[in-house]
Amino acid sequence: MDIVTYGDPVLEKKALPVTEFDENLKLLVAEMFDAMHHDRGIGLAAPQVGVSLRVFVTETEGDGQRVFVNPEIIMTSPELAEYEEGCLSFPGLYFTVKRPATVKVQAFNEKGKAFTLEAEDLLARVILHEFDHLEGKLFIDRISPFKRGRALLHFQKLIKM
Repeated sequence: MDIVTYGDPVLEKKALPVTEFDENLKLLVAEMFDAMHHDRGIGLAAPQVGVSLRVFVTETEGDGQRVFVNPEIIMTSPELAEYEEGCLSFPGLYFTVKRPATVKVQAFNEKGKAFTLEAEDLLARVILHEFDHLEGKLFIDRISPFKRGRALLHFQKLIKM
């Protein structure tokens, strides 16, 4: 399973809800973890592998693997935190992005079991970053227009190498 890069239209479309919690979903999740590990990521959304479904996976140090299906953000903190982010769909690009310091999310796992999770620090950031992918938003949408323009020019040079 290949990770799609910026320019693929699936990255800028709102993903569709998952309606079937079946073997196909479990296979998708397993393949997403494989792709994420291959590219040394800590989060990956289904649109990043060309699948327009509301699914993302995370694996941060000390937290282990998590699967989020049809997630809903139900709370974010007013406090913001700045942190350097990268994205597997923009290999080689990193920018400081402000995001809420904590998040509360409701979702299902790949078996259809509902859960609620409150996260902070790195896990909160990864959840918010991956959730943005499900909404058709990219991390470069969260930086200034000037920096965004420069980033896209730099990215185009990187992919031509």
